[in-house]
Amino acid sequence: MASYSLAFKKSVAKDLRSIPNKDVKRILNRINSLQENPRAEGCVKLSNQEKYRVRHGIYRIVYQIKATELIILVVKVAHSAQVYKRMKSGGAEPRR
Repeated sequence: MASYSLAFKKSVAKDLRSIPNKDVKRILNRINSLQENPRAEGCVKLSNQEKYRVRHGIYRIVYQIKATELIILVVKVAHSAQVYKRMKSGGAEPRR
């Protein structure tokens, strides 16, 4: 299986600033693990969207898989109570 590249929406940097540093490090490790298997155990496809989410403790990582381009676009990282609020189906171009 080919390895995927990672891309992040600009808003993800803001999302990560509101999370404690020790948790950010673990979240980034989890995101990096998606490069090898973006549909790993615990991955759930969001209904009516072409997005997926994985749980990491009390946080959720929401991402899109662009299989033809081998890119994982991280859309949002937030506390489970906050992650789905104001999340739109579209999105701006990723920052690489």
